Amino acid sequence: MDEIVKQAMRKWPNVPHCYGWLGLDARGNWYMRDEPVQALGAFASAHPGAKGSRLQHEKLIDFIQRNYTSDAAGQWFFQNGPQRVYVELEATPWIWRVAGDFTVTAHDGQLARFRSALVDEQGWLYLETSLGFGLVHTQDVQNASHAIEQGLWPLSEVVRASLPARYGYCTSPEPPTATN
Repeated sequence: MDEIVKQAMRKWPNVPHCYGWLGLDARGNWYMRDEPVQALGAFASAHPGAKGSRLQHEKLIDFIQRNYTSDAAGQWFFQNGPQRVYVELEATPWIWRVAGDFTVTAHDGQLARFRSALVDEQGWLYLETSLGFGLVHTQDVQNASHAIEQGLWPLSEVVRASLPARYGYCTSPEPPTATN
């Protein structure tokens, strides 16, 4: 996490968290979701326009990715100074890029070590790695399939709906409800 972010957190410790305004799609792209976009439906829905505006500013994306982490409840967020901006996930918290030599890199550029490969009922390919659990980028499924075919990455079947609970992540964080 950036030092300037840590300083802001110390200076303003009680800034309210932000929900619904940032999304990560199944290809590792970041999206900004304002109120009119949020009104169209969930980030992962098929509703046209519900994803919002794709972020393209490289320095902003780098800042988000350097300060991207999760809380104890498996809700992923971007620590924006003193404010947590919770992230809507289209699929998983990590999107993996797989090179021809089977090197695995996260959507944020971090190297990861392979641990296991899984495929769901729709043919989506996932990896569990040293960084965590994520979806293989569609453009890299062929590279990953070579590792599977060569017996380097044993493959297990999994039911997609079971993944968030099994790997401890939340696709659509929500504010905690008040208790009486």
